[in-house]
Amino acid sequence: LSLYTWGTNANGSLLQDTTDKVVWQPVKVQSIPNNNSDNKIVGVTCGPTDTAVLLDNGDVWVAGTNKLGQLGLGHTNPVPQLTKIPNLPPAEKVSMGPNNTGVVTKDGDLYTFGFGGSLVAGMGCLGHGNGDSYLQPKLVESLVEDGCYAKDVVMGESHMTVLTREGEVLTTGASSYGRLGNGETSVDQLFLEPVEILQKADEIAGGKSFTLALADGVIYGWGRNHKGQLGTGFGMAVDMYSMEQVPYLLDADELLNRTVTKIAAGHSHAACITSSGELFTWGSSLNLEPVRVVEVLHTKIIDVKCGNDYTMALSE
Repeated sequence: LSLYTWGTNANGSLLQDTTDKVVWQPVKVQSIPNNNSDNKIVGVTCGPTDTAVLLDNGDVWVAGTNKLGQLGLGHTNPVPQLTKIPNLPPAEKVSMGPNNTGVVTKDGDLYTFGFGGSLVAGMGCLGHGNGDSYLQPKLVESLVEDGCYAKDVVMGESHMTVLTREGEVLTTGASSYGRLGNGETSVDQLFLEPVEILQKADEIAGGKSFTLALADGVIYGWGRNHKGQLGTGFGMAVDMYSMEQVPYLLDADELLNRTVTKIAAGHSHAACITSSGELFTWGSSLNLEPVRVVEVLHTKIIDVKCGNDYTMALSE
């Protein structure tokens, strides 16, 4: 199993043994921590300037700028070479936002670390009941106290969304632009609270200041919509205050009578796949509602990921 990387090399975020600022073509990564063991790479998570590699034994190895301590190593210095996060239970999922990181363990616990917020940016995005920042992984104790087991986590710029194993969607952090999905835009949350309108979800995805949830084959979205990232088809892209304060059913004409099986979100755009393998994208001030990508109709799409301003799709 080989890993290739390319693009902007921010303090070792490409995991390459080079000081070049840019790697122009895919290059095989040589410094993988499992070279001399049976542990294989099962996941790679890319933040804006940092990278995390997840091994099948649950170890998480990281590299990158680490400007706000989002790599969980106890400091804010650059990490040019892959380094294992110590004192972290075996991990199942890793989500890296611009300022912080969330890790779901194999036991269903949630650990968060990095920037905790401010009066200007909003507070509570780490879910610890305060606006403090943490340089090492810290268990979100409120989930344990409530008997909730995490299934997935999505880190936004100043808010966090969690999907539990029971399908409940929880949010915490800045409330501006309705990104918490509870109808509030002025009072931040310091703890994870349920998005009441959603009874149960199968999957979550999110960008800088919006969130999507997939439930029974349909998509719900909330938060900022100034670039059409919620796919509602209205709220002109030039309106910087456009938002949805509670989950809005994405009922675009293009998706009628189609069952959505997977969702993905980038900085200000999103994508989805239907049961027949069709790919749809929207946002980035290009499309205000889902549009089918006709260029890949010749094949069945089975996975999709969104970056800052780009999308990657995997065919069968």
